[in-house]
Amino acid sequence: MNGILPLWKPIGPTSHDCVIQMRKLCHTKKVGHTGTLDPAVEGVLPICIGEATKIVPYLTDTTKTYIGEVTLGYATDTEDQTGTVTEEKSVGETFDISTLEAVLATFTGEISQVVPLYSAVRVDGKKLYEYARMNEPVIRPEREVTIKSIKLLEDTIKVEENLFRFSFEATCSKGTYMRTLCVDIGKKLGYPAHMSRLVRTETGNITAAQTFTFEQLKEKSELGQLEEILLPMQQGIQHLDVYHVEEHLAKRVWQGQKLALPDQEIKTDPFRVEYQDELLAIYQIHPSKVEEIKPVRVFRYNQESR
Repeated sequence: MNGILPLWKPIGPTSHDCVIQMRKLCHTKKVGHTGTLDPAVEGVLPICIGEATKIVPYLTDTTKTYIGEVTLGYATDTEDQTGTVTEEKSVGETFDISTLEAVLATFTGEISQVVPLYSAVRVDGKKLYEYARMNEPVIRPEREVTIKSIKLLEDTIKVEENLFRFSFEATCSKGTYMRTLCVDIGKKLGYPAHMSRLVRTETGNITAAQTFTFEQLKEKSELGQLEEILLPMQQGIQHLDVYHVEEHLAKRVWQGQKLALPDQEIKTDPFRVEYQDELLAIYQIHPSKVEEIKPVRVFRYNQESR
C-alpha cells in the first residue's frame, strides 16, 4: 500500500496514537502523520502509508484551515479549554459583527506569535512544557507565521453569563498556534480569552469531505478495501510545481541520477517529477551546481515495472 489515507481524527487520541492504530489496520510500520493535532482537537489528519511516508515533510509544510472558537472571559495556562484558569474578567458587553470582523482582519498576513508555554518547543535544550511543570521561569521565543485568510462565522456568536463566544475560520501557514491566535484576538477585544474548541477542516488539498473515521476505516480493512480509498501521493504535494519528463529521463530519475536544469520554468524548489502522470521523485536545484537538479526523494513503488 502506497498513498494517503485521509483520517478524520477524533477528540481523545494523540496524533501518534492514530499512527499506531493505522499501523495495525494497514499491517505495515511505514506509517506517518502530517501535522500534529492535540488530543482535544478533531479534524483532517492525512496519514501517509508506504512510499508516501517520503512526502510527510512536504505535506506537513502545507497550509491548514481551521474553525476555532474564542471564549472571552477567562484565560488558561494552556491557552485552551483544558488548562487551569489564570485570569478572569466578566464580559459585561457584547460585540457586534463589524467590530469582530475588524479585529479579525488585523491578524491577516504575517504576524508574530509568542510560543505557548505548554508546547514542545525547546529553549536551552529543554521543552517549554517542562519549564511549566517545574514552575521555572523562561523566556518564550517568538515566531513569524502567516494567516492567509480569516473570517468570522456570524451564526456562532453566543452571549453567556460573564462570557462571550464566537468562532472563525482561518487558513494559515505551518507552525501557527491557533490557541495563541485566540488569546491574541481576546487581547485586542480587551478581555482574557482562550481557545474553547478547534477543528481542522483542511490540510493542503485534502478536505474534510474526503476523510474517513476510524470506524469506517476498520470496516474497509475488514472488507479488504483500504487500498481502494488511498489518495494518490500527488494530492499531498500539489503545492510543488511539476516537471514532466520523457521515458529516457524517467529511467534516470528512478535511478536517482542528477539531471540538467530543465528548460521549462520551475516555480517551486523543490518540485515533483512525473512521467505519464506517475510520480517518480521530488527534485531540487543543486545547491552548488545551479545548472543541475538532484533528487531528494525517489519513489520506488513500481520497481517491478522498471
